[in-house]
Amino acid sequence: MGVYHAGSLAVQDRLGVRDLAAHVGRSVGSGIKPVAAAFLELQPLLVMGAADPATGRVWAAALAGEPGFVRATGPGRVSVVGRAAPTNPLAAALATDATPAGAIALDPRTRRRMRLGGRIRPTPRGFAVEADRVFANCPKYLQRRESYRILPDRTPGEPRRGTELTPEQARFVAAADTFFLASVHEGGADASHRGGNPGFLRVDSPRELSWRDYPGNAMFLSLGNLAADPRAGLLLLDWTSGTALHLTGEARTEYTPERRVRFTLFEAVEIPAAVPLRWSPPEYSPANPEQP
Repeated sequence: MGVYHAGSLAVQDRLGVRDLAAHVGRSVGSGIKPVAAAFLELQPLLVMGAADPATGRVWAAALAGEPGFVRATGPGRVSVVGRAAPTNPLAAALATDATPAGAIALDPRTRRRMRLGGRIRPTPRGFAVEADRVFANCPKYLQRRESYRILPDRTPGEPRRGTELTPEQARFVAAADTFFLASVHEGGADASHRGGNPGFLRVDSPRELSWRDYPGNAMFLSLGNLAADPRAGLLLLDWTSGTALHLTGEARTEYTPERRVRFTLFEAVEIPAAVPLRWSPPEYSPANPEQP
């Protein structure tokens, strides 16, 4: 398969951007260039997306550590030191050989991000991703956070599970300026970023969320995946306390004039203090549309 599968091509055709997407797609490769390798080694945060091998549900989850815990260890191989905690919804997927997975390394300090997709290879020290696609994205909709602290004594709390958002979780979602989206297609997976001013992610009911799909790079990898397979996972982080809210369900795109994605929640897992990072307050991206 080339850069795009049938789902992405169908979305591109629907929106009349097939030629532009073909041009942008030339930047996608399978090798990790030196500049990308250097970027990875500076990051304390990596977000993964995959389907659970037992349930098939799709999740996005964060891994964190001292810079260097994720690094390029071959022309198309990224290695991660450390294993996901047992409470992490992706713990089983990241320990299962050949699991299709997507990853995004995002640096809020510089508004840079790098994405890759491939297959999981468990290693004695953690796991690796054998990448079949590697590419960078533009800084649009990334909130700048100038600094962070690593808090090694922060201990994850007991997971809180449910099938709908609690009022407290709904307020947290409505105040978010960033979330991560995991999606899948036959033989592959992707992890991507969505950002905007607070309110861009809307809580329509305790089991329904929606967001406007802002203009991007015209590749439509995520929307293409959802067109082919509606399973999806969302990850929201509290950038101060480290709490992670994991949501899994299905998402579908409405092609109204503003193009909106609607997410139906099947399961929510909230893990207090899941990420041992405390970031400074955000400076919102100048690309963010104003909220009505």
